[in-house]
Amino acid sequence: MDWSHYRFRSLWALPAAPATVYDLLARAEDYPRWWPQVREVNRIDDTSGVITIRSVLPYDMTFTAREVRRDRAAGVLEITMSGDIEGWARWTVTPHGSGALARYDQVVDVNKPLLRRFAVPGRPVFRANHRLMMRAGRRGLLAYLAGR
Repeated sequence: MDWSHYRFRSLWALPAAPATVYDLLARAEDYPRWWPQVREVNRIDDTSGVITIRSVLPYDMTFTAREVRRDRAAGVLEITMSGDIEGWARWTVTPHGSGALARYDQVVDVNKPLLRRFAVPGRPVFRANHRLMMRAGRRGLLAYLAGR
């Protein structure tokens, strides 16, 4: 087993129309406004940018994100990532009751040397760090939606 390989899935039930949620998630450059752990998003061009994230643990992760799928009709936003993390991530936004369900799937390998060095003993902590980041992202998006 490669202890630096991760698969994540998060589900966010949100009280907004799927189109509204999709449009907000499609604007990655706005993530730092509502998602505290997304520290910086710098666009390179129309389909790529450099993103820096930091959750509870005291380290930044920086990667280049490249859009590979933007399908509003299907509610899908997908990127590839290279840098401190390598892999892909996908948002899928669907109707859910009177609102939307935003499903986040991510499959990555961690390249950051410090995290690779502590891959085995740190794995549960790294997974918990990711859960906390996703929980904060959902709370931030809920607050952002409420303030619109």
